[in-house]
Amino acid sequence: MKREEKNMLMRQQIIKSAIAEFGLNSYGEGSLNAICKKGNISKGIIYHYFKDKDELYLACVKECFNSLTTFLKSENISFNNVEEAIEKLLDLCHQFFKENPDFGNIFTNALLQPPKHLLKEIKEIKAELDKFNINFYEQVLENVNLKSGVSREEAIEYFLIFQESFNYYFHNKVYGDFRKLFTEHELKLGNLLKIMFYGIAKEDTEK
Repeated sequence: MKREEKNMLMRQQIIKSAIAEFGLNSYGEGSLNAICKKGNISKGIIYHYFKDKDELYLACVKECFNSLTTFLKSENISFNNVEEAIEKLLDLCHQFFKENPDFGNIFTNALLQPPKHLLKEIKEIKAELDKFNINFYEQVLENVNLKSGVSREEAIEYFLIFQESFNYYFHNKVYGDFRKLFTEHELKLGNLLKIMFYGIAKEDTEK
């Protein structure tokens, strides 16, 4: 086996162990010692491939967001009906996290209660998922009659503001178990997305 292949496999082994650790604990509670124990890896090996805990945590966040985005892009969503499109998207997210339970905690921690000193890096990592979400909004809007005075560009801007405000709502909430935070976020997201869409939709009585 070539050195490059060995390095890649070792890096993947470290990330796999780190995902298992951060899948149970937040960034602050996650432990390099626990990662070493889970993967039967020495701390020296971890520092050979990753500068510090921050870099390793961000590698796990990147693996999570990239995997989710790739999965969502691979599935077909019909946009003929607003509610059905939203339900389909939420069902796909539910399916992904059910199949990848460790990613649920990593996603929740990074999106809703991220380490403050890593905000810039996490924002860059989730950029592709943000693009997917914008594209989703745009396609749904193709089948929505907007209220008078609301342009497509403004509607997208409203969605982005809504998204940031909605996520910020969870930033300072205290949860002993991130699974509860994730569940509450997902339950409220579906209803609020529908409210947001119908809030900008043209009413039957509007002329």
